[in-house]
Amino acid sequence: MESILRYLDWTSVGLALVGGLVSLVLLEIFRLNSFISRSPPGPKPMLFVGNLPQFMKEKMNFIRSMPKYGEMCSLYLGRKPTIVLNTAQIAKEVFVQNGTFFSGRPDIPIIQWVNNKGHGIIMAPYGHSWRQQRRFALHTMRDFGLGKKSVEERVAEEARYLIKEMLKQEGKPFYPIHPIMNAVSNIICSIVFGDRFDYDDKRFAKLLEIINENIRFAGSPVAQIFNLVPIIKHFPGPHHKIQNNAMSLQGFILDMVEEHRKTLDPENPRDFIDAYLVEMIKQQSNEDSSFHNNTMLRSTSDLFIAGTETTANTLRWGLIYMMEHPDVQERCHEEIVRVLGFDRFPSMDDRAQLPFTHATVHEIQRCADIVPLGVVHTTTQPTKLRGYNIPAGTDIMPNLTAILTDKEHWKYPKTFNPENFLDEKGQFCKNDSFLPFSLGPRVCLGETLARTELFIFFTSLIQRLKFSWPAGAPPPNMDGVVGIVRSNLPFNTICHCRGTTH
Repeated sequence: MESILRYLDWTSVGLALVGGLVSLVLLEIFRLNSFISRSPPGPKPMLFVGNLPQFMKEKMNFIRSMPKYGEMCSLYLGRKPTIVLNTAQIAKEVFVQNGTFFSGRPDIPIIQWVNNKGHGIIMAPYGHSWRQQRRFALHTMRDFGLGKKSVEERVAEEARYLIKEMLKQEGKPFYPIHPIMNAVSNIICSIVFGDRFDYDDKRFAKLLEIINENIRFAGSPVAQIFNLVPIIKHFPGPHHKIQNNAMSLQGFILDMVEEHRKTLDPENPRDFIDAYLVEMIKQQSNEDSSFHNNTMLRSTSDLFIAGTETTANTLRWGLIYMMEHPDVQERCHEEIVRVLGFDRFPSMDDRAQLPFTHATVHEIQRCADIVPLGVVHTTTQPTKLRGYNIPAGTDIMPNLTAILTDKEHWKYPKTFNPENFLDEKGQFCKNDSFLPFSLGPRVCLGETLARTELFIFFTSLIQRLKFSWPAGAPPPNMDGVVGIVRSNLPFNTICHCRGTTH
């Protein structure tokens, strides 16, 4: 090699490098123009990085701008287009009427790196394993109370613990992220692990902290760079933090599984893990079985994370909206006390007698908009949509921000107003464009549980406590931070007890 370089002057080397770079750029221009000519319209992408710089700069404003390109448009989060669906009508056509064509999941490098074993449920490819795991999870969660009075009672009991915990800070500013997250997590923990965790359990508090950290990190610029250039996993950097956090979560779940193995009674399963261990034994001789240790780890992790962060996040946004709209908070409280008094905790049967409170919970979900672009789907085979040929493996995202603020379907699309869910008589009314849990085959597995938790936790809190901003608190940033979910920025609240007992 050295002998060759002696005969090459630096001018020749420089010209070769420039020629190679120009060729690379020309190839990228040709490739990008080919995609653009075959895809729906959208914001103009940059070479190599697509729309990522514009998207990362102001995520929510960028997402809100997408409908100007039509009911469907193209977004380049890297080098290939993602199809974004901007109306409820086309989202239903895609995910409900043609669900089997649009229910795949992409291989996202950072998720594959962190979770390199087993498929689980949320990001599993559309196929046999996903069907088995989803069907088993739904069936088992129902066996352990999902959709029944027993889960409602569990949520009401946890609401008592949450109120008691919050009142330890009565009259003092505090950030309620941990008590709310712990309370919500305890519900899914009681189903999955058969137990709840005290609010002062330091190991569990750390676990909730790293879940929150990983969800924020997964939407950060570092994560987007990792997805563009996965080779950086071999180099030191902040991306290793997400893997370390994931290993901590896996260690926690493995410890729980080992404890369950030691005390397992196959005739009397106590929770999801017991039921899964029993199913693994039953399926040992079945070659098509997807019930293995790694899949159990991923499925349990999916249920735990999804059953914790999304609902807790929505409740935190709920407190922000109640402090920003004290008139709504007071009207909810008056309605709740008129129907329930101060001492009876709510149940789902009370929704009909609490139309304004029920509407307020829905309006919090609409405005919190915690998954602005949904969970990404991919096409499972080549298909057509609105005259465009969509290749297999194309990423598809519903623009839930646009759907939840569509002026054609909402009375007050841009403002927080529970009247969006009330009819002329003041009774609760559904809206077909209310799609916070997505739709189709990949609709949120925990929708029933989330609805129960949101209504009972919110109603219980507003029944017993009054929330207000501390004196001199700055106006909240209502765009929040967009990662995998849209989270609020840290804030302090002051709570005061309303009732005579708590």
